[in-house]
Amino acid sequence: MTAPEIQSPGVRPAAARRPDWRGQAPVVAVVALGGAAGACARYAASLWWPTRTGGFPWTTFWVNVVGCAVIGVFMVLITDVWAAHRLVRPFFGTGVLGGFTTFSTYAVDGRQLFAAGHIRTAMAYLAATPLAALAAVWLAAWAARRVLNRRRQP
Repeated sequence: MTAPEIQSPGVRPAAARRPDWRGQAPVVAVVALGGAAGACARYAASLWWPTRTGGFPWTTFWVNVVGCAVIGVFMVLITDVWAAHRLVRPFFGTGVLGGFTTFSTYAVDGRQLFAAGHIRTAMAYLAATPLAALAAVWLAAWAARRVLNRRRQP
């Protein structure tokens, strides 16, 4: 037996500590509030710019691309410029932008295109969305850093 396994008679081992839910409650609350705001914004975009049946889902595509670009700029700002409050990142990054961008609608749109026999459109959409989203986050972060570096120069 190793030393930690040796116990005195009549002594119970210490119970494992459970995480303090009160410390996480504000984080959960701001993620939920931000997520609701982001999802409402995405829904408004779908009402403003509806996708025709069988057509390329431009609304979901651009929502995801724009959301990823904003995530790129936001992450540069809160890591390189601004010492943000501990709830800013969960509220805006996880909540608002997580609710605004949508993997589930992307997947449903792709499935519906396949089911309707629009194989080429589905393949183009399923390939273009993650490529454009990754490019958007990278380019936005790069551009934000470039602008910040220019502003810092005398």
